[in-house]
Amino acid sequence: MNFKWIAGHLAVFCITLLGISNAHAQASYPNKPINFIVPYGAGGGADSRSRQIAQKMSVILNQPIIVDNKPGAGGNIGTEFISRAAPDGYTIGMGNFAPMAVNKTLFGNLRYDPEVDLTPIVLIEKGPLVLVVNPASSYKTVKEIVDAAKAKPGVLTFSSGGIGGSHQLSAELFKQSAGIDMIHVPYKSGSAGLTDLMAGNVTMMFDQMYSAMPSIKADKLRAIAITSKKRSPLLPNIPSFAEVGYPKVEVLNWQGLIAPKGTPKAIIDKLNAAANEALKDPQLRELMLSQGNEIGGGTPADFATLIKSESAKWSAVVKTANIKPE
Repeated sequence: MNFKWIAGHLAVFCITLLGISNAHAQASYPNKPINFIVPYGAGGGADSRSRQIAQKMSVILNQPIIVDNKPGAGGNIGTEFISRAAPDGYTIGMGNFAPMAVNKTLFGNLRYDPEVDLTPIVLIEKGPLVLVVNPASSYKTVKEIVDAAKAKPGVLTFSSGGIGGSHQLSAELFKQSAGIDMIHVPYKSGSAGLTDLMAGNVTMMFDQMYSAMPSIKADKLRAIAITSKKRSPLLPNIPSFAEVGYPKVEVLNWQGLIAPKGTPKAIIDKLNAAANEALKDPQLRELMLSQGNEIGGGTPADFATLIKSESAKWSAVVKTANIKPE
């Protein structure tokens, strides 16, 4: 009896069965609930959007999608959890600006590599920030702020929701582009930083549009400039930084769906299709646009290109500013 022949054919048979089984699993996906990891706490912008998109995709995929918040370490804990999950499509999550494009440079001991350990699914949205000051401030234009900062280096202050977030990085990019020196005053949250700005304890802040708009409308904040290429329909009288001579000060805080590396392409494509379909929902679109955000969508490759580009951009900003984690 030719045992080598039998063993060889048995191995081929097993591999064939495994391939058929995997193909069947991918074809029937999803056939059980999907876990959706949010690397930030409940109640914030990332959490709210995650729950909204998860609800829409749940209907499209005909399976429950369970949102699970795993906050901490600037988004690193939840993002690392996604990277270490089984690559079977039953653990996905929200990939955000900082843990996907900033923290690799900011934290020297990051235990995941966004471009190696995670697979992009689709961009959900991008949102600009707006530079705001207290209404009692004498500053009404970017030029006035730059002139004052150059006349008084290290005197003007800006608040943020913490080290390495889009609040701080927008200001650092502005400092580098304008050649000025200002002092960073970090808070435990963006809302705390904004509250102290309205109390007159700091000079300025770069804040998310959705967060700043209510106070701008109520005349509790004065908008100076916006970090998108063009003006926002929500603030048609407020110029972009590009308009006032600082085209490099373009910042869009973004987030999108991600999965563990090795998740089969067929599953990634199915999730991508479901998310793109969800982003067509009129109610969701109106909500996103009303907050000043740009609606995402597109292919996994589109999102991967954005992540790579943003990583290079913010790595340079972090290194130049010599930002260190808390």
